[in-house]
Amino acid sequence: MATGLLKRAVHRIPSSPAFKLALLRAHASEAQAQKVEPKARDTSTLKTFQIYRWSPDNPSKPELKDYQINLKECGPMVLDALIKIKNEIDPTLTFRRSCREGICGSCAMNIDGCNGLACLTKIPSEKTATTITPLPHMFVIKDLVVDMTNFYNQYKSIEPWLKRKNPPPVPGKEILQSKKDRAKLDGMYECILCACCSTSCPSYWWNPESYLGPAALLHANSYNKSF
Repeated sequence: MATGLLKRAVHRIPSSPAFKLALLRAHASEAQAQKVEPKARDTSTLKTFQIYRWSPDNPSKPELKDYQINLKECGPMVLDALIKIKNEIDPTLTFRRSCREGICGSCAMNIDGCNGLACLTKIPSEKTATTITPLPHMFVIKDLVVDMTNFYNQYKSIEPWLKRKNPPPVPGKEILQSKKDRAKLDGMYECILCACCSTSCPSYWWNPESYLGPAALLHANSYNKSF
């Protein structure tokens, strides 16, 4: 239709036949435009991710499966890549995520041999494939999701709440915390229970039933301060 309008417009232009012919040639028809070959795919921004896959529905041996994405069409963090793969390539890929701000600790996993949060870990710029596996020495529920039951039970065992050595001045009333007492918690309350430190500890690997691990011990120390 657009080509027909162009031809009618050209016929109304008071100019020479040569000018009209040049104008028509300058505008390819719609059919010709559709025959133009697409540009070659840019491979300079393609990135391969090797992701640990295992499902209880198909209890075969775990495997590393390759996924390739274009980094120009993806956010900068490893979690962005995982979400893109799940949304656009393989919806069966399973992993935990929540806040995307490094607060909840849900997306803890092993990325290229180092434990970390996927939402805070930038996609490596190297051309080599990035390997993503579950937290080490943990029972795998599915893909990148591990069983945190033992970890949370250990945390519960230290009774993670503040305890006073002296009775409150006024029973049944709130107890105001001084700035000095509050400062005692600095450097200890920041732990988000992601289990990255505990699952990086060889002692925790060898004795997970009896050794509480770094995370639980840190909280035990902070909640046993004198108040």
